[in-house]
Amino acid sequence: MSQFSDNLLFDDETLDDLRSAGLKIIQKIGGYRFSLDPILLCDFARVEADDAVADLGTGSGVIPLLLAVGTSSKRIVGVEIQPELADRARRSVVLNGLEERVEILEGDLRVLPKGLDRQSFDVVLSNPPYRRIGSGRKAPSAEKATARHELSGGLEDFLRAAVLLLRHGGRFYIVYLAERLAELLAIMRGQRLEPKRLRCVHSREGEGARMVLVEGRKGGREGMTIDPPLFIYDGERYTEEVLAIYGEVKSER
Repeated sequence: MSQFSDNLLFDDETLDDLRSAGLKIIQKIGGYRFSLDPILLCDFARVEADDAVADLGTGSGVIPLLLAVGTSSKRIVGVEIQPELADRARRSVVLNGLEERVEILEGDLRVLPKGLDRQSFDVVLSNPPYRRIGSGRKAPSAEKATARHELSGGLEDFLRAAVLLLRHGGRFYIVYLAERLAELLAIMRGQRLEPKRLRCVHSREGEGARMVLVEGRKGGREGMTIDPPLFIYDGERYTEEVLAIYGEVKSER
């Protein structure tokens, strides 16, 4: 099947809604499936008109697609090392009619793929694998394992690629495990990505942070602001803020 044919879905795939964004995402049954994390990252990021944007480890292409409908960015590129994931992301781009706004590149960010010029991006985002090899639960499939564990590049590889791609003063955004925050900030500073803004993500009030959202500035000066915490659940339902991020209630932010 051609990715440009009328039938863009294989028998082992599902077509899922990205809620109020009006997007459809192709995902594999039993394969990697996107979570809330990239949606939170897109909401946290500040993308200005005409920014050129790269997403490192794009997976299903959720981040580029959300930015395409939510910003006026002039160029949005998603980079994915897994061929099948990159193919599904491309087909999702076509399905949503965003070929002129979004480009998906298959390649290894440790050796920047052709088409990614150094210092040519204003913003770089990443929702990278969170777990070191051998830590956490063993993923049931190779696709999930590569998305979850650092099998094809660790945190430092993602940050090094971001530095190479960003112009001086460019902005970097990442969603990552709270338990690895000290490591993240240390590597960012070592790579000349000065941490500028931090937001902790908690499942519920009274619980410790599970994830963190961090903004860095290439060549930036010292000084970081701490945003109010983000709580995901109120009881068993999403909080009003998370629903607002999804666009399901009116945001007062």
